[in-house]
Amino acid sequence: MPAQPPVKKVVLAYSGGLDTSIILKWLQTEYGAEVVTFTADLGQGEELGPARDKALMLGIKPENIFIEDLRETFVADYVFPMFRANTVYEGQYLLGTSIARPLIAKKQIEIARQVGADAVCHGATGKGNDQVRFELSYYALEPSIRVIAPWREWDFTGREALIDFAEKHQIPISKDKRGEAPFSIDANLLHSSSEGKVLEDPSQPAPEFVHQRTLSPEAAPDRATEITLDFERGDPVAIDGERLTPAALLTRLNQLGHDNGIGRLDLVENRFVGMKSRGVYETPGGTILLAAHRGIESITLDGGAMHLKDEIMPRYASLIYNGFWFSPEREMLQALIDKSQEMIAGRVRVRLYKGNVTVTGRESPYALYDQDLVTFEQGSSSYDQRDAAGFIRLNALRLRVLARRDARAPRPD
Repeated sequence: MPAQPPVKKVVLAYSGGLDTSIILKWLQTEYGAEVVTFTADLGQGEELGPARDKALMLGIKPENIFIEDLRETFVADYVFPMFRANTVYEGQYLLGTSIARPLIAKKQIEIARQVGADAVCHGATGKGNDQVRFELSYYALEPSIRVIAPWREWDFTGREALIDFAEKHQIPISKDKRGEAPFSIDANLLHSSSEGKVLEDPSQPAPEFVHQRTLSPEAAPDRATEITLDFERGDPVAIDGERLTPAALLTRLNQLGHDNGIGRLDLVENRFVGMKSRGVYETPGGTILLAAHRGIESITLDGGAMHLKDEIMPRYASLIYNGFWFSPEREMLQALIDKSQEMIAGRVRVRLYKGNVTVTGRESPYALYDQDLVTFEQGSSSYDQRDAAGFIRLNALRLRVLARRDARAPRPD
């Protein structure tokens, strides 16, 4: 295989934390490349100013430091489209980490084009899903881009070696980073994810200190909270009648979920790379949104359309989980899903209580629910109960034919 040309400029997905700061310096020393940092505000709840200061301290030119507030874009263009499909991976996981990666990758590629970089770099390990999600997105958007994945390349064998490298290159190390972290955290406006260390034994319950975004259901108020959510074309637009931007709405739902102990998940999942992993996830606002969206769909979406959506959803969820957000099949499924949402509008009333989300009411100008049709009292003339007899006999025909055939068949001794 011919040697690759040297990397001249690389765009690094940079959090400002110890690991990506080590990667930044490693790119400078090992590749001799000019490094451009990109830090995305996806609502992870951290101050991003220190990331800029740290990048400057490590020798990055001011014009090569990019920090963008992507919260509205993240929720409107990634989270909400996913929730239109009621997307759940393996029956439980609301894909909070998975859905953030294509947006970060897209912005990295845009910056690479803007600054003339010939490579991009991420800090995902060689055992996880994120390396796949980042790199499939890079290649889908820029097929010839060079990808650098330090965790698959460097020779560091453990935390101590990383700390030694940081000290050698005067990278600041906070006291809590000198020992091994009790678990790793990924967070954004949709969720927080905790994995590793104290969570690696799936037989042991997660310590309470792992949970960052929710009260325990036991500590939640003894009184239920009731809210309404308004929808237009399948997306939430207002809480209790107050219209909010997508990011502001999810932020409000997160607080309501936090206060009522909603959205905790302890999951052993199947990673795309072939191993099982245990994660503790918190998705307070997303859990409320999923229940409310299914509530408004229940009266506005045709039964055949609803069942088709439910059939394709696992496929759609796997595409997102595995990193195929920019694939043609995901976009095709999205077009189908979005078509189904044209008349998904109205108001849902939801009760929040000690970890539970219960839909208690739903109304819509486009409701397919006909109270006159379903009532046990004498109803509309549009449905004649006697018609059901012929309907049943037609559906029973093949069953009756089978039963007669089987009755004629010889019995085994």
